[in-house]
Amino acid sequence: SIDPVPSHEACTRQVMEEFGRVYKQQYAVALFNSVRFEIEGGASGQSQLLHRSDPLQDKSIFSGDLFQYLEENKKWRNRFIYVADSYNISYYENKLAHDRGLHPKGVISCAGYKVLSSMQEYLELLSHSLPGKGTVVAGDSPFLKCASPFLLVLWHPYARHHYFSVRTEKEQQKWLAVFQDCVRHANSGLPEENRVLTPTFTDSIRLYRQGKGHYGTWDMMCGDAARILANLVMESLYVELRSLIGPRLKGKLPQRQRDWMLISDAMYRQVIAHTQVQYEALVQAAEVERPSLDAAFRKDMDQIIASKEQVYGRIRAMMHTRLEQVLRTSVQPYITSMLEDLMEPVSRGFYEVRDVLFRELVDLSKNTLNDGGAEALGKHMERLSMLAFHPVKMRSCYEKVEQLSLEGLQKRFDVSSPSVFTQRAQILMREQMDNAVYTFEQLLHQSLQGQSREQVYKTVQCCQDRVLKKYDYDSSSVRKNFFKEALLQLIVPYMLKQLYPAYAADLPRFRELIFEDFSRFILVENVFEEVILHSVTKDIMTAVKEAAVQRRHNLYRDSMVLNNSDPNLNLLEENPIDWASQYGGGEGHTRGANRKHKQIVSMIQLDGMGPVPYGSCMEVPGVEEIPEESERQLAEELQEKPLATAGDLHRQPLTPTQQTAPKSPGSPESVEEIRQLISPVREVVVPLSEEGESVLSREMVPLEEGEQIKAITSVKEVLVRNSAVASAIQELDTAVLGEDDGEGLVEYAVDSDVELGQPFTGSGPQHHDDSGFQSPTNEHGEEEKPWPIAGRYKAGAAVVDPGQVMVTLEQESCIL
Repeated sequence: SIDPVPSHEACTRQVMEEFGRVYKQQYAVALFNSVRFEIEGGASGQSQLLHRSDPLQDKSIFSGDLFQYLEENKKWRNRFIYVADSYNISYYENKLAHDRGLHPKGVISCAGYKVLSSMQEYLELLSHSLPGKGTVVAGDSPFLKCASPFLLVLWHPYARHHYFSVRTEKEQQKWLAVFQDCVRHANSGLPEENRVLTPTFTDSIRLYRQGKGHYGTWDMMCGDAARILANLVMESLYVELRSLIGPRLKGKLPQRQRDWMLISDAMYRQVIAHTQVQYEALVQAAEVERPSLDAAFRKDMDQIIASKEQVYGRIRAMMHTRLEQVLRTSVQPYITSMLEDLMEPVSRGFYEVRDVLFRELVDLSKNTLNDGGAEALGKHMERLSMLAFHPVKMRSCYEKVEQLSLEGLQKRFDVSSPSVFTQRAQILMREQMDNAVYTFEQLLHQSLQGQSREQVYKTVQCCQDRVLKKYDYDSSSVRKNFFKEALLQLIVPYMLKQLYPAYAADLPRFRELIFEDFSRFILVENVFEEVILHSVTKDIMTAVKEAAVQRRHNLYRDSMVLNNSDPNLNLLEENPIDWASQYGGGEGHTRGANRKHKQIVSMIQLDGMGPVPYGSCMEVPGVEEIPEESERQLAEELQEKPLATAGDLHRQPLTPTQQTAPKSPGSPESVEEIRQLISPVREVVVPLSEEGESVLSREMVPLEEGEQIKAITSVKEVLVRNSAVASAIQELDTAVLGEDDGEGLVEYAVDSDVELGQPFTGSGPQHHDDSGFQSPTNEHGEEEKPWPIAGRYKAGAAVVDPGQVMVTLEQESCIL
């Protein structure tokens, strides 16, 4: 093991001490601004759409089975994934463990992650983010052998990477939408409702990074406060660790990078733990002073404001000439083009939200008319109410905004990537969709009182038109505010970078203009930023107003007043409607501990494909001699739920030939005993795949009554560990398994000295290394072709080689 230097504890302590000094100053300023806003009020437009405070109450987003790669033993194992309303990804051993309320195997907080759907994309990020010379390509990744071409990777610059695999492209697209929504929600920022702690924290982060020379947007401003602070620590610690630890890692490049990823994850988790404790202590110390600070500036509010305005005027006069020059030459010529780059993709996204809403409302109208009027509203409104939080249905909206590109401006205005603006716009789109749906619910519920089917249809149409008008108005206001904020985030840091170094030495003398009692509420550095902010805001407002007057991208003028407004509708804002209980037709609840939670995204159902088995796994590679579960644990599971084996479902009566078959010394007394000895290895029903190949999984699993298990790898042989069983089966080969039952169903015996008959073709099973998903090869290094399955077969088994037994097939199952 490597002892990393410098110590993460020392680095975390140093960063938190410096950040704490900035935080303490900004807390007093944020508290003063909050109280001033409370007293003076602020100009804010009246929203036409309603807003519900807790839209995901008693809801979950998605759940289902997929395969997860376990780095500790290099295996793919089936996991049951559950995404709750918190958007954290919890994975369980199986669905039964979740339904019983057991603790998950792990929980993934998606803040700072990226969702990747191809190995090439992942390896490109890997080669740029981890230490080591050279470039990683797909063939150089021995620590991750893909279980299927449909891969999903959660990538993080510091934390552990998570690998998932699914069986079809349809599953991949649905899981991709869900995971992206989890990342989007986790990166949405701190709650804006707290007007003191949130601005204190964000301003402190920004000022701390500016003090280190980092201006502009920051991609890792995501997650809760402790995680953001951990990202702040890792920003400086990560570079030092790479230079110190990277050269000391041994092995090939992919292995060194895998080891580095594990070291980085361990370091990151420890840093988060430290920042969590120290930040909580920092907030607690600041909150203790809140009453005294509040009393201090409330009695002198007017004097503090007057003193601040005086300092503001002096600083503006000092930097007026250079400020206007930078604005005129480096900012104003670019504002229009910057605004256009933002408006086009964002407006397309909001248009798509409107189109999706319109289509859903039209479907609701048709279904209500065709299915029986008000009685059919329950099931349709239940689905519509969660439209904004349906990742798959909203994906087309989000994709429009992902086309946002600031390539021509990123270098000039120090923008690392447009992801900050993209995710913010997507969150606003989701909020507007939910507001529109909730307003539609309230309007419709007001109007439904014993109406006929035709009347219900007309009512739905009327409410639909009203909501779309309100959406057009509100989406225009939301977009204009978004454009203003985005332009400020682009321009202000650039101007600070140009102007602050020139005036940093002159700013301390302005502190002499501030009374000592007011010095905690008036910071010269904050006033300096306000001068730049107000100067830029004027030009930005002018550009946005011109776009609104020209109705570019359907932006409304600020002076427009929406006709037929519903002022009394706001009284119903805290009036959630349970359509299922009032009108019926709601979807059933899930079972177990989360039985009250309704799932927003439906489970994946694929035609012709059975469910993923509980506890099944793909091993890369596997160790046959080491059981994955202890005998005691397996016995406890068997007591809780007895196995339903293939032998119980498909066991055939013994023929006279079978009953009189010769026996060898020490062998089991009957074929029934042989079956009983084989069954502990594995005995399950495996359905045939569409390609005609059966598949198997080599571990005992609990089965539900009547359940069928999905195949994983091609069936070739099953290991038999008992030599007596092997020799007994060898003596029973053709005597037991070579007869025609008179119905055209022939069972073929497969022996090491007997050539394979029809319908089997190709070479017999050769001994090969089963460590991975590579195709088995013969002694000449040529790839073997799997035996095609044709016709119908009864259950049976015969020896291939000593210690191996071959299975035969039935029409719709393979019995092991």
